[in-house]
This record gives sequence, C-alpha cells and structure tokens, in this order.
Amino acid sequence: MAQSRRSTAGGVDPATVPTRRLRTGDLLPAIGLGTFGSDHVGHDTVARSVADAVRLGYRHLDCAAVYGNEAAIGRSLAGLVGSGVVARDDLWITSKVWNDMHGPGDVGRACRRSLDDLGLDHLDLYLVHWPFPNHHEPGVDVTARHVGARPYDHERFMATWAQMEDLVAAGLVRNIGTSNMTIPKLRPLLAAASIPPAVNELELHPYFQQPELFEFLVGHDIVPVGFSPIGSPARPERDHTPEDSVDVDDPVMLEIADRHGIHPATLCVKWAEQRGQVPIPFSTRRRNQLANLQAVIAPPLSDAEMSAIGGIDRGCRLIKGQVFCWKPGQSWRDLWDEGGPITPP
Repeated sequence: MAQSRRSTAGGVDPATVPTRRLRTGDLLPAIGLGTFGSDHVGHDTVARSVADAVRLGYRHLDCAAVYGNEAAIGRSLAGLVGSGVVARDDLWITSKVWNDMHGPGDVGRACRRSLDDLGLDHLDLYLVHWPFPNHHEPGVDVTARHVGARPYDHERFMATWAQMEDLVAAGLVRNIGTSNMTIPKLRPLLAAASIPPAVNELELHPYFQQPELFEFLVGHDIVPVGFSPIGSPARPERDHTPEDSVDVDDPVMLEIADRHGIHPATLCVKWAEQRGQVPIPFSTRRRNQLANLQAVIAPPLSDAEMSAIGGIDRGCRLIKGQVFCWKPGQSWRDLWDEGGPITPP
C-alpha cells in the first residue's frame, strides 16, 4: 500500500503512523477505525465518521457485512477518493464474511456484495467473522439461538477457508484472516491451510489481554488486531453482565493517563499499539478520533508504565458471544475452548 506524505489539515500525517508487516509483505496501519455502530449508531452517522477519520489521517478502516453500513461507507469512500482527499491505494479496507455465508459458493458471493457496497475492486483484508456458521438476527437477546446453530466443525471450516483462498487467487482479496478464533482452532487451520491467516481479530484491552493467545499469534506470524480496545463501553446491551469491569476507571490507568495529560481511553489505545497489536477503536467524535490517532505517534510509554498496565489484566471478556451457542442453557465459555481442546458438541 502506497503512503501519501501529504499532511492532513488539523490531523496527523498518515506517513507518521506505524505499520505492521503481514506475512505477505503488505503493510497494515497500526491503528484503524472500527465501524460497528453497536446497534444504536445509524449507518449514515458511521459513514460520516469514516469521512472525518480519513480527513484526520486514518488510512485503515475495519468493516463487516453484518454491520449493515457498508453501502453508506462506500458512498463516503467514493466522495473522498473522487474529491482527491485520498487515493484508493492509500487506504486499507478490511471486511468480513458473516456466519450465514459459510456454505459452498457463499463466501465469494458475500465478498462480491461487500465490494459492490463499498465501491471497491478489491479488499486489502477479508476475515471469517466467527468460526461458527451460527447466525443471529439484529437486536436479539442473549437467550436467542438460531435454528441452524451448531458447534465448531473443522472440516466445514476448512471448506469455508478454501473459498477464502480462492478469493486471493481471483485477485479480489489481498490478505485473508480469522476473527474470534482460539488456539485449539488455529492449530489445525495452520496445519492444513494453503494460505495461512495473516491476521486474527480478537478482543484486546487492558482488562482482557489474552497473553497466551497473543503470544501464539505473534509466534506464528499472525498480526493481532484488537477490537474493543478501550473496553467497549457502547457494546450492545446483550453483552453486558454484572461481573464486567471498566478499564478506564482502573487506578493504574487513571494515574498514567494523568501523568501524560490524556484520557484513560486514549491510553488504552497507546498501550495497545505499543504492545504490538493493532487497535481499531470506534468513535463518531472527531476529537476522540484525533486523540487516538495522535496517541500512536506520541513518545512511547516507559517500560514501568507498560509493565504496570500489563499487571491489571483481569481476564474480563466483554464480547462473550452468547447468541452463537448451539445448545439451550449452554455457557458462553464453550465458544472459547476454555478447557483446552475444542469444546465437543
């Protein structure tokens, strides 16, 4: 991906933003803008936030078909490129295939639909959004179970992955990856894939650092892209549980943020990028977008500060995925293979 060196008025020069080199050699900007409106932010509002972010200097946009806003984002992108604000080749666009499009021929159809909606001829990165073909309707509560829900099936997943590989061969996608995967699911994928995943997208924030999975990804040349980097305060109501903790209220975060004169949420983003993951915070507020972007080019946190933040991990998963369970009354923990091997049916 080419990098323009033209400064962005009132923003950050994209050329100063760090990048992560993928196994393909492509350079992924080390911060992106998430585009999930969390069931309460309208599509046009998200599209306007994309336009604001690009003008500020963001070059990495994390999209997904299930968010329902790719057509609106596509209109924003067309305006930005058409007016000369940014060149397409200077943008990194990610999308994801949703759970109800894992079947034979479905992945290609889903990808082409995202390309049409976004107004693109290729994606820089395409992810399998969840390893389960378990769909849910918008706005359902945590007890909802899709009639076709079933447990992880490696043979079925590899058939889906083969379709992802076909998209690379067809030139529709430059890189492919996974999302919401676990080590027990990644091991057989890596053993069988013709094209290994370049990225795994996962929940990462100071209260949920996933050190074992993080190190596994880095050790296998898979770049960790972290969603909910500030602890997802605006996540859907179904993902709130009484035991959830709030990262930005932690005394360690408050002290370090005060020392640097930044908001604790901005500190979460700074810590994430410096640790080596790629944070993709979502915000519709220009000042927050700018603060997050400025954080990744600011002087580094000290080793003591990084260590202090590393010490507050509570293992607090916020996006639990209850709606993807396949049995009534099942614990969401089964989705994440917490016992070690892949959770049996």
